[in-house]
Amino acid sequence: MSEFFHMGGYAFFVWTSYGIALVVLLANIILPMQRKKEILKNLKRRLRREQA
Repeated sequence: MSEFFHMGGYAFFVWTSYGIALVVLLANIILPMQRKKEILKNLKRRLRREQA
């Protein structure tokens, strides 16, 4: 098991690349969701302003 985590001396590079890939995947999920909420909030505010 230790050899698996050590990965023949390349563990730092391998685990770093896995970490970066995970961060990018999470950003691709989270950022559009946040942007959607912001756009919907702005649209609701604009509709309320137009109706008043």
